[in-house]
Amino acid sequence: MPSPFPGMDPYLEIHWRDVHHRLITYISDALRRKLPKSLRARVEERVVMETASGIDSNPLFPDVRVVERRPDWNESASASSGIAVAEPLLIEAFRELTEGFIEIIDHGTGNRVVTVIEVLSPTNKIPGDGFDQYMKKQQELCQSDTNLVEIDLVRRGRHVVAVPRDRIPERHQTPYLVCVRRATNKGIAEVYPVPLQLRLPIIKIPLRNTDADVTLDLQALIDLCYDLGGYDDWFDYAADANPPLTGADAEWADALLRERGLRAAKPAKRKRKPRGRR
Repeated sequence: MPSPFPGMDPYLEIHWRDVHHRLITYISDALRRKLPKSLRARVEERVVMETASGIDSNPLFPDVRVVERRPDWNESASASSGIAVAEPLLIEAFRELTEGFIEIIDHGTGNRVVTVIEVLSPTNKIPGDGFDQYMKKQQELCQSDTNLVEIDLVRRGRHVVAVPRDRIPERHQTPYLVCVRRATNKGIAEVYPVPLQLRLPIIKIPLRNTDADVTLDLQALIDLCYDLGGYDDWFDYAADANPPLTGADAEWADALLRERGLRAAKPAKRKRKPRGRR
């Protein structure tokens, strides 16, 4: 069964690490069929150190692991004083997370990076090592001769795409967003607003100056993630998404899910009988 949502399914965010890996792969595969002969789409990785506080603030990752094991200490170390030395509880304070992104490289010019495509994760949007790494890389790319495409399909965390939020007209400030920064026009950001109620857009991916843009159908790829990930019988649409929707988006989603039979219909309001005249 397809997702009940016409565009981005907000319930996918709670399983974003799985969705992210799939989406990166599907984007790379889709681009390979469209790129000029000398260009290649390659999946690359970076390692992020996620601290305990970062994991606690981000429920997409498992809880901090507590490892109960006896340190290999010499018990005679405390014999001289006759007081036992306390043995600490060993807790994993950080973990390494691997994040994927896509580089389009020019095979004919020594593998020069032409375009970088980032599918954002909460790790990039919540303060911590991942956030710091991402902001540094973003700044470097925007000052280089490499194009940058940022696809933000998660609502958790800060606004981090390479255009200030206050530069986007309020009516176009949507829960999801795509931002394209071309190396040939550094002062302009191409922004694709992505409302919850609409299909995800087909976006343009810039390449070399001599190449025409290639297109990327985000909705088709998210649908593929939903289908092959087996999410159709996984989600409890009667419960709130995580993080919960708010305002008009929450009202619209509630009506949609009730219409699709995924939530109980609201009880009809009983009409009040008019009081008779005394």
